[in-house]
Amino acid sequence: MKKITMVVEDVIKNSIADAIGIKSGDKILEINSKQPKDIIEYSFIINDEEINLLVEHKNSKQELYEIEKDLDEDLGIIFTSSVFDNVKKCANHCIFCFVDQQPKGLRESLYVKDDDWRLSYLDGTYITLTNLNEDDWERIEKYHISPLFVSLHTLNPILRAQMTRNPKAADILEQLKRFKKIKTKLHLQIVLCPNYNDGEELKKTLFSLLQFKSIVKSVAVVPLGISKYRKEDFKPVDKKIALETIKIVEEYNKMFKKQVIMASDEFFVLAGLDVPDKKYYGDFLQIEDGVGAIRLLEDSFYKNLKKLPKKIKSKTKLTVLSAKTASNIFKKLFKQINIENLELEVLVAKNGFFGDKINVAGLITGLDIINTIKDKNIENLILPSVMLKKTGDNYEEVFLDNTTLDDIKKLNKNMKIFVVNDCYSFDEISDIIKSFK
Repeated sequence: MKKITMVVEDVIKNSIADAIGIKSGDKILEINSKQPKDIIEYSFIINDEEINLLVEHKNSKQELYEIEKDLDEDLGIIFTSSVFDNVKKCANHCIFCFVDQQPKGLRESLYVKDDDWRLSYLDGTYITLTNLNEDDWERIEKYHISPLFVSLHTLNPILRAQMTRNPKAADILEQLKRFKKIKTKLHLQIVLCPNYNDGEELKKTLFSLLQFKSIVKSVAVVPLGISKYRKEDFKPVDKKIALETIKIVEEYNKMFKKQVIMASDEFFVLAGLDVPDKKYYGDFLQIEDGVGAIRLLEDSFYKNLKKLPKKIKSKTKLTVLSAKTASNIFKKLFKQINIENLELEVLVAKNGFFGDKINVAGLITGLDIINTIKDKNIENLILPSVMLKKTGDNYEEVFLDNTTLDDIKKLNKNMKIFVVNDCYSFDEISDIIKSFK
């Protein structure tokens, strides 16, 4: 039996937990003599008018609280983790896995490969379904868990087992049939690997998905990432493959009779095409997978452009630093800004850490930034928060390689650094510009 650990991270002010004196660091041992495995089960257990809460305080003293509350009233406890019985780890060794392409010496959390359906439901992480047991299936059905985010890649059972290096991955068709039976909606991801699941194989996969269109909410097709640490010799997605993939996606959306399949932004960049309008992305359901980010940013830019000042009070230089793809977008947009006394600069941070084939901001390290700006006179530096370590909805001032924002500031004590939280919007950059008005 797995150990259940429910550690209190924080307590909502004026909540029941706050009123009875529960503090950060306390442990919840039992709720109505039960030990929930996760926040999902916890939410059902506390949905009662009478709660017996056994708590172990930080001083190891145990205390039983008898609570009367409204049926749907929350206790106001925030836990350190939404999973109380340990996160399910990935049992695959996918040929395209980026975790396996990292060097030693990074943050320990970057080497953790989770494959837990609960995190998929709660946080939108992708799962392969290869470690689901019967208890998992029963709980998914019992609690009406939906939607889930699934790494599909292919519906060819033999090829899927080959790509994940796990024979259990071949069960995918039966698993999708089971999800259809219990009406669990799915967001699917296809990591496109040339000479594996592209071209005709992609067509077969999308055609096979037609039988599951009642539960498929979206399909994101994304190119594999190739770092300089990859041992296998993989062919990257090039312009020809990008154009072919975009065409296939368009073709099969017509068969679905709805906009459900989307190629990620990188395909359009590689193909030398403008990204589609917002109709292509629907509700932007797979934005975290790089599907529609450029469209959101461009639309937000044009919305803000009209509101920018014509002049600022003194000569000011703003420098935006990002990876190659985003930097090219900013260069295109900034050409349309004409503000007296304002100089806008865009710098491309070359990815020396992971290699020049990696062009996303989230994989730029602090050392990459230092090497880019060390010989430049920068007054105001704008960075996207995706470069920094994320904890919940907040970011810490630490980069992938454990370099910090303070290390960047040491280059120039007069340099101001602005971190933009929402990388899909121009709002924050607009506000930065206006602050110099």
